Amino acid sequence: MGIVATVRDVAQKAGVSVGTVSNALNRPELVNEATVAKVMDAVRELGFVRNDAARQLRLGQSRAIGMIVLDMRNPFFSALALGAEDRAREAGYSIVLGNSDEKGDRQAAYLNLFEEQRLRGVLVSPIGDVEARLARLKERGAAAVLVDRLGTAAVSSVSVDEVAGGRLAGEHLVAGGRTHIAYLSGPLDIRQVQDRLTGLQQVTQAHPDVTVEIVTGASMTIAEGRRCGELIAARSARKRPDAIFACNDLMALGALQALLASRTVRVPDDIAIVGYDDIDFASAAAVPLTSIRKPAAEIGATAVDLLLAESEATAEPGVHRVFQPELVVRESSAAKQAPAA
Repeated sequence: MGIVATVRDVAQKAGVSVGTVSNALNRPELVNEATVAKVMDAVRELGFVRNDAARQLRLGQSRAIGMIVLDMRNPFFSALALGAEDRAREAGYSIVLGNSDEKGDRQAAYLNLFEEQRLRGVLVSPIGDVEARLARLKERGAAAVLVDRLGTAAVSSVSVDEVAGGRLAGEHLVAGGRTHIAYLSGPLDIRQVQDRLTGLQQVTQAHPDVTVEIVTGASMTIAEGRRCGELIAARSARKRPDAIFACNDLMALGALQALLASRTVRVPDDIAIVGYDDIDFASAAAVPLTSIRKPAAEIGATAVDLLLAESEATAEPGVHRVFQPELVVRESSAAKQAPAA
């Protein structure tokens, strides 16, 4: 590796002081044009690269925002991160992305890293309660916004009404004649997973003839959805649910794969399926998947807006933007057919 040129090397090459080099690079209006030209010639000749990160830290004005998402394998979070990145770039910031992979220790490690790097702020789609940890960040001057989770009086947030999303799924399945609904659940310490179940249960409580069972997955992945689907397909026809509401599209798609592979279960004739997030793959499934749509890119962009407003003291913490979900109906949840007379 070659020797990295320093600001002192540039000063020596140009025959000026280190302070003059700094002014020429950062405040050229304070330096005469001929001197600026000499400095820039030296910069090009030596291949000098400014350490903007160090300069921004000295000024307390980092141009980077940390972001932690639950699972980058889930296209919903990819779209959310892209929405945040696009808005951040418009404002002259960059996004430093971390994937917690639904693991609390990885989330904590990223929060520690972002604090050490003194980023402008942190966007986090959290596991568990992170309010105390974010309070420490805020004490050190960093803004913090919860993403895809409702915040508190102290922490701003951008979220979706997940309980309403669960109700949409439940009402749709009940209206289609389904009476035994299996909820494919990821870890229930993830608030969104619990809220979607709550919405489903609100619907079924109003219909005494409809039952809900929880089939828990260790994670919210296609593999876990497939495993849950295989367990359901292995039951006798009498003991199977006639509908599945999955806590996200990945689990729904995995369950769909398992049911179709069993060759004993027809979708939607025997079992209807509804997913959540409406990722791009939902409409391209072997049986196009009904899903609850969330505006991922808009959530990410709005979170950046809130964070920058807080960091620039144009808004107080405790601002909450809540989006409403939308039911997108496709073939996987067609209404149950009445038996032939």
